Amino acid sequence: MSNLDRQAAPSVCGGRGFVVAEPVRELLSPRRVRLGESTEVRRLLPNLGRRMVGAWAFVDHYGPDDIADEPGMQVPPHPHMGLQTVSWLHEGEVLHRDSTGSLATIRPRELGLMTSGRAISHSEESPQQHARYLHGAQLWVALPDAHRTVEPHFQHHAELPQVTAPGLTATVVLGTLDGATSPGTTYTPIVGADLALAGGAEAMLPLDPDFEYAVLSMSGEAHVDGVPVLPGSMLYLGCGRSELPLRAESDAGLMLLGGEPFEEEIVMWWNFIGRSHEEIEAARTDWMESSRFGEVHGYDGGRLPAPALPPVALKPRGRVR
Repeated sequence: MSNLDRQAAPSVCGGRGFVVAEPVRELLSPRRVRLGESTEVRRLLPNLGRRMVGAWAFVDHYGPDDIADEPGMQVPPHPHMGLQTVSWLHEGEVLHRDSTGSLATIRPRELGLMTSGRAISHSEESPQQHARYLHGAQLWVALPDAHRTVEPHFQHHAELPQVTAPGLTATVVLGTLDGATSPGTTYTPIVGADLALAGGAEAMLPLDPDFEYAVLSMSGEAHVDGVPVLPGSMLYLGCGRSELPLRAESDAGLMLLGGEPFEEEIVMWWNFIGRSHEEIEAARTDWMESSRFGEVHGYDGGRLPAPALPPVALKPRGRVR
């Protein structure tokens, strides 16, 4: 999914200087952003106070939206560089097309994983015949320097491993959780998991104390380490945890995001992740001049133009503002 903000601001992220080395409970509130004509998202990362969780650098939560009489998601062809996109649905369908020729319909709790590498473009839309509700999350993972120019590719995994406990089903989206490993390709130590909690359930989730973590609430009423986390908000948990207590007041859906703190400083602007102003400027020019990012075939509409660059040079400075 694109960052469609026409006043795109640079985000300076990464580096270990601002990693919280001990457990914390830092509740992050979303910023509301419109995507096209019919979709509004709640943006949790980058946030005013925190820019990354491990290699997770961008988190949008949207829905549930009633799109029975609406076109639903309509995101025109747009570019990406230096990152992976993770499409995750609880309701609805998203039709993915990209410049490598991939065409896939992503359905609830299926992994759509696009690795942009050096350059890719794609579109996302609700199929013409679609379910009434659309509800999901779109996330980005920053690629480390050693892998950020890999060949672009797309993976669609309809079957993912699960970890279960009484009242809890955890679907492993990326990385490894409690011995279960997702088939999705990763380039840094990372984990992403969808947590389905039954009302009244209490569970203890095993964690890696070397990772930093956050939990995004998708639906329902749940307490994470004793903190109530409402849908559309995210609780940052820091590092140093070997387990995480969860409790659900009602049926609840959460996403666990974690990973080894990302050492490199990065520049994230619009739909690009780079390391310098010059690199971002070159990517913008290439997109506007229709070079390098390829072409998306089959989308009924034009490409998304890039916003203007800010008047000052983009500089990587760290993980928090």
